[in-house]
Amino acid sequence: MGKVIASAVVSLDGFVADTEDGVGPLFDWYFNGPVEIHGTDPGRAFHVGQASADYLNSVWPNISSCVIGRRLFDITNGWNGVPAVGDHVFVVTHEPPTDWPFPDAPFTFVDGIEDAIAQAKNHAGDADVSLTGGNLTGQALAAGLVDEIAYNVAPVVFGTGIPFFGEYAGPVVLLDNPKVIEGDRVTHLHYRVSKG
Repeated sequence: MGKVIASAVVSLDGFVADTEDGVGPLFDWYFNGPVEIHGTDPGRAFHVGQASADYLNSVWPNISSCVIGRRLFDITNGWNGVPAVGDHVFVVTHEPPTDWPFPDAPFTFVDGIEDAIAQAKNHAGDADVSLTGGNLTGQALAAGLVDEIAYNVAPVVFGTGIPFFGEYAGPVVLLDNPKVIEGDRVTHLHYRVSKG
């Protein structure tokens, strides 16, 4: 079985977006380097530094399924039916959209984080599942469903916003020492959740 990796770009103070869902300078590093990389969508190019390219190219190809929340789905319009990374997206929502213009896209709407991760893992098989930061990460962490955390820190302080772990209030979760990759305008911290 693959791993469930909670991942997002965060401010130094731990926010994945501001209070209006804006990412501000969080994503600048995706477009400030000489190396072109792609997730699933060949029409969506990123230009990053070599260290970030090496890191992302070691993670992204192993991801088969993504679990996102309805909020991100609405903000991005489900990336117009093309997953950003992986080949299938599981959207956690109590109310699936009825008028989305991409009904044949590889998106499944699921009521509840545990069921969404179970379906995503089943779809992924031996490949990995990506879980977006925010309330879903907090819920999955509390349920013991997260294997690794990819915490990509941009050099900015927001002061307030949407936290990577949502409203997580425990229990305490220990992590192994991180793999640290220093990129250009981002530091990639990749942790395994301690199982012992």
